[in-house]
Parts: sequence; structure tokens; C-alpha cells
Amino acid sequence: MNDNPFDRADTDFLVLVNAEEQRSLWPAHIAVPAGWTVEHPAAPRQTCLDHIDRVWTDLRPASLRAATGTPAQEPAGPATVAS
Repeated sequence: MNDNPFDRADTDFLVLVNAEEQRSLWPAHIAVPAGWTVEHPAAPRQTCLDHIDRVWTDLRPASLRAATGTPAQEPAGPATVAS
């Protein structure tokens, strides 16, 4: 049995976000640490991972994007096929 709460598939998780717009998968039963806020409510692990994959498309911290003058990349939309 795995006792690490971050690796458990049988518990709900939150998606947290910090001031640098970085995300974290966080066990729902553990208090949210200072500097982080809940971006996605408690849900199964895979649901939270899918959310992170969908919204965190630019892994650069917000301060780096600002310093380089490049905006965050937009999440990719559904693929289209040219006819």
C-alpha cells in the first residue's frame, strides 16, 4: 500500500494555483498551503490532471512571461482537419 497522499488514486484532489500561475495537484484532505489558492474543486485525480493539461499550456512562470514581454500561450482548441 502506498502511504504517500500525493500518489493515491483513491482520494480526491484539488488543483492549486500560485501567484506565478503555476499549478499543483493537491490532496483535498490536506490544508492548502500559504501562497496557493484552489483553482479546481475536489475531484478524482485524473479529472484534476486533465484540468491541468487543459489550462496550463505555458509552463513559464508569470514573472518570466512579463519580463520577456510574451503573453501566456492560449490553451489549444479542438483539432480541425482541412478539407
